[in-house]
Amino acid sequence: MKDISSIKNLVHYPVMLDQVLKICSPHNGGLFVDCTFGGGGYSNAILSFPNTKVIAIDRDINTKVYADNLKNNFKNRFTFHNLKFSEISKVLYKNKKKADCIIFDLGLSSFQISNLKRGFSFKSKNKLDMCMGLNSTTALDVINNLSLKTLSDILRVFGEEKEFYYIAKNIINQRKDKPITTVTDLTKIIKKSKRRDLGKKINISTKSFQAIRIFVNKEISELIYGLVEATKLLKSGGKIIVVSFHSLEDKIVKFFFTNFSSNKP
Repeated sequence: MKDISSIKNLVHYPVMLDQVLKICSPHNGGLFVDCTFGGGGYSNAILSFPNTKVIAIDRDINTKVYADNLKNNFKNRFTFHNLKFSEISKVLYKNKKKADCIIFDLGLSSFQISNLKRGFSFKSKNKLDMCMGLNSTTALDVINNLSLKTLSDILRVFGEEKEFYYIAKNIINQRKDKPITTVTDLTKIIKKSKRRDLGKKINISTKSFQAIRIFVNKEISELIYGLVEATKLLKSGGKIIVVSFHSLEDKIVKFFFTNFSSNKP
């Protein structure tokens, strides 16, 4: 394996980089698609190998600053596009190319969470937002407009939140008096709705925030569309790599690989 120690010093060092590089084999060269460019960790590592090219996409336009830096270093081997998973075919079909490997790293990046103005973190005191980019709705819209049943379903399915009904009900009751506009407003409602469990290490708002974020960004449907499109864009013998942390996403990816793999008996 090539020495990537300098890449590991990047501020936005991606998880499981060694494992991803081992699977995608950039030492053999080829065309790679980084579907979640973020801070550029995967792309940077792949481009450190000669004879590699990377097409990167990310729905978050804020990642372009990292893409511009990488473009300066690898002018003829790297391109970036501000697109969602479901739009991946626009890039490769346009260029009449197929990829050796397509990589998805699901969930939030560290710089999205740390930017409190974007409202991803329950530590924020800013306006409800949670938009990754190229959105048609915000967390503010979801919290203040959706029905009790829809809010309950979002919290139950996407957040696996056991007390989904009480949280949704208190959201409805609160917004009757005035709109729920800030992250602080929402965390107070969640805290009031949850039973105390001193044994749990995660913040009591974690599951609810995860659920709302997934819904706002249509993360599940984008993942499904992205995987379906990715299978059409691979060379024969190509690979799709998905790094997943959420159980629902994990189930979708495993189901997809089981049913659509060319190695299926």
